Amino acid sequence: MDFTIRSATHEDCKDIMRMVSELAEFENISDQVMITLKDLKQDGFSQNPFFHAVIAEVPEQHKTKDGHTKVGFSMYFYIYSWKGRAVFMEDLYVMPEFRAKGIGKALMCKVAQLGQAAGCTQLKFTALNWNKSALDFYQKQGSIDLTSEEGYHYMCCHGDAFQKMADRGC
Repeated sequence: MDFTIRSATHEDCKDIMRMVSELAEFENISDQVMITLKDLKQDGFSQNPFFHAVIAEVPEQHKTKDGHTKVGFSMYFYIYSWKGRAVFMEDLYVMPEFRAKGIGKALMCKVAQLGQAAGCTQLKFTALNWNKSALDFYQKQGSIDLTSEEGYHYMCCHGDAFQKMADRGC
């Protein structure tokens, strides 16, 4: 199947928001989506963006029954650690009817290429422990599970705990 992978633009935000919602529904966390279309536009396409994104697009003849040609995306940003520069892939999503066609792999490879061009030496991301197909896909791409290999756990401080931490000024 023909498709292209390209950098997302401000005009893609509506489709990115749609796919973020589809991904959240798949992960059973729709109630946790806090961002809005306005947030996406501001945070991804301002002078100092908080994230970057790439889009997978198919030709008109392959559009969905709802008329979508933008069928996948990956959102990413740059991080730094004692291992040096890394690119963190926050989301990787391909609409179900377009999976197993190389689109997810192409999106992931594009993020890795962009990271490498920025001097990164690693691609980091998370995957849900119950999403066996995603875990299998990532391992086929040469990824390792740091939780089992090195004992790392992905942690988060949010909501009231985050507010209290920030208010303490510690």
